[in-house]
Amino acid sequence: MAERDIVALRPGQWLGRKAEHERRVDALVAEHLGRRRDGVAHPVADFLFTYYSHRPAQLRRWHPGAGTVLLDADPPGPEYIAVPGGAALDHGRLLEPRRPAVAAIRDLLAATASRPAQWGCFGLHEWAMVYRQDPGAVRHHDWPLRTDPAPVVEQQPLRCTHFDAFRFFTEPARPRNVLQLTRSDQLNREQSGCLHANMDLYKWAYKLSPLVPSELVVECFELARDIRTVDMRASPYDLSDLGLEPVRVETAPGRAEYAGLAREFAERAQPLRARLVAECDRVLRLPMYASTKEVW
Repeated sequence: MAERDIVALRPGQWLGRKAEHERRVDALVAEHLGRRRDGVAHPVADFLFTYYSHRPAQLRRWHPGAGTVLLDADPPGPEYIAVPGGAALDHGRLLEPRRPAVAAIRDLLAATASRPAQWGCFGLHEWAMVYRQDPGAVRHHDWPLRTDPAPVVEQQPLRCTHFDAFRFFTEPARPRNVLQLTRSDQLNREQSGCLHANMDLYKWAYKLSPLVPSELVVECFELARDIRTVDMRASPYDLSDLGLEPVRVETAPGRAEYAGLAREFAERAQPLRARLVAECDRVLRLPMYASTKEVW
């Protein structure tokens, strides 16, 4: 293992980072936890805790990442092991079964970053998900549609490049997409102008946890939260009771607004994607020891 891949944190450093991370996450999830206690659903924010499987308690738990020694610390959990001077993630045990998954995430992120961004989807995936759908089967059926999705879908070409959005299209909508996407060609289709590809940085970050620093995971969460809000503002749902002004992608000005927001999100996502790739590369350099005890 290269020396640059080993970091030692003094107690004041890692305790400070841990406390700041917990404060940050507490502020981010407080409203969701309050609604959950009250049994109140939210069609925008709940997505971050239902479609994405990382629970608030998991997001709150701080990890320094693989290859980091917490000086003067006892192992803070089952993922850790005592090492000379403190505790560290047992990255040998954690990485061995996950090495193929880490490599696959790395390759997808790098391929997405290398491909030219496209700005012409205009968020119509949400419209395609309710196109000619029985009203009772509409995902957010408790919320009214602000307009009929059918003319919009039929008049605007569908240019979705993200399989995990495309797979939720209604059956009549799928043939209207320019690409017939499959899971197997995801590596060749993902592109950095896609709101969902950028939102999914959060998914890839928490799937890499605890091998990557928790601060990176929460930065990806914050991006996903902001993208999700725009994603639903551009949908055909009327969310005005939530104070969400629609991005009217059924109009030319609305499509221009959406493209501008997509560019802003792509700019925010670019350094996060690069950091995730770098973390994957660093983690994959770590040796495949049976236990971290063999490293230190």
